[in-house]
Amino acid sequence: MTINQPTDELSRAVANAIHAHWVLFLIEGIILVVLGAAAIILPNIATLAFTLLIGWLFLISGGVGLVTTFWMRQVPGFWWALVSAVIAIAAGVILIRWPISGTLSLTIVLIAFFVVEGVATIMYAVEHRSQLSGRWGWMLASGVVDLILAGIIFAGLPETSTWALGLLVGINLLFGGVAMIGMALAARHPA
Repeated sequence: MTINQPTDELSRAVANAIHAHWVLFLIEGIILVVLGAAAIILPNIATLAFTLLIGWLFLISGGVGLVTTFWMRQVPGFWWALVSAVIAIAAGVILIRWPISGTLSLTIVLIAFFVVEGVATIMYAVEHRSQLSGRWGWMLASGVVDLILAGIIFAGLPETSTWALGLLVGINLLFGGVAMIGMALAARHPA
């Protein structure tokens, strides 16, 4: 018995499960591609929908957090959990009640994410330049693209807040759908 045997069995089990349900993966991929294309074509509507979705997620998670916090009030950290739940509820109400204002806030968070991600990726590439052989340049380019995206979105504020989130979510859905379709088509035949 080798050490790789459990890993090989797990890999076969995953491949068999994907093969058994490849049609569902294909359908999911097609739906993601359609939603992604719609978000790219109509980024303003997608941005608004995304903001409302985030608002509802905050509201629901805050409500659940509030209930569980009061349910387990003897647990250490009660007051911090209470504050966290109330802030989530407030953020959800604000995003749902005033989604246009919320898109600006979410866009600023997106800009901050791109800046942090870009700097971290550049630093990673530079630090690992000798170990990553010729591939460190791709990491460096990825970090630079993140910083350029942050700059473009920031330079166009507040107008970019109306379309940036929807466009980026659409691109993400489109590529995720294409990847899912590729995986489904590859899994049609047993491994």
